[in-house]
Amino acid sequence: MMGASMGDLVNLKQFKKRAARERSEQEAAANRARFGRTRPERKLEEARTERARNLLDQHRIDGEDAS
Repeated sequence: MMGASMGDLVNLKQFKKRAARERSEQEAAANRARFGRTRPERKLEEARTERARNLLDQHRIDGEDAS
């Protein structure tokens, strides 16, 4: 009766956890692809926008002679 053995034992709890972890990783990868930018990239873009806004405000003419 060689080769006619039962299958390997599987801990169902560990199997479910592993499957859930893999699904979570796939969902995270999809979200990264969809939303795309990392926190440092967002901070850099925000800093560039703020700097451009400040430079524009420095060149603004205010007061009576602005008309």
